[in-house]
Amino acid sequence: MSDNIKIDIISDVMCPWCLIGYKRLEKAISEMGIADRVEIEWQPFELNPGLPPEGENLLEHLVRKYGISESDGIGFQGQMKRLGAELGFTFDFHDGMTIVNTRDAHILLDFARGFGKQTELKLRLFEAFFEEQKDISDRAILRDEVQRVGLNADQALARLDEPAARKRTEEREAHWHGHGVTSVPTMIFNRSNTLIGAQPVSVYKEALAGVIESASPGEA
Repeated sequence: MSDNIKIDIISDVMCPWCLIGYKRLEKAISEMGIADRVEIEWQPFELNPGLPPEGENLLEHLVRKYGISESDGIGFQGQMKRLGAELGFTFDFHDGMTIVNTRDAHILLDFARGFGKQTELKLRLFEAFFEEQKDISDRAILRDEVQRVGLNADQALARLDEPAARKRTEEREAHWHGHGVTSVPTMIFNRSNTLIGAQPVSVYKEALAGVIESASPGEA
């Protein structure tokens, strides 16, 4: 039996909890000294596939979608800033921040997977949106980001106009919806053990230890 651990992370680039969850998972993996045994694959999930092309003001979106007050929305952003800072990440929320459609970003993440650059691009897109106030639905921005991680920008952007690539992303999203995934991050360890939401580092360690134990040969 393989000693490797495959982790599927179903997430959206617009999801701050997804970044926090990943950073905590990364910390757990590092502290356990098993980075060489872990393979991560990011799976597509769109929190807001029906957003208009111009997007929507983030704070107004939170109020509308979740039925909370504006002050609660501001409080949530403050919470994300604190949690991000604990993990070395800066959430730079601002008044004019706009949440956008991420379908193209997911298609490019699938492209990057074929070159072993998926996690690098995913983190780059998180940084571009949350730290640098960039519109990651803008193809010019996406071109810059794929170049920054060493991918061929012309090939990557051409993928966005391939019907087959778009269909593949849609089918993968539908696959996870069909398996009951309704919130992100959802992390699936070796296609068996599932954790939903951004868990504490200790919980990720327990999950990883459980996977390692179950993969170990039984005693004679």
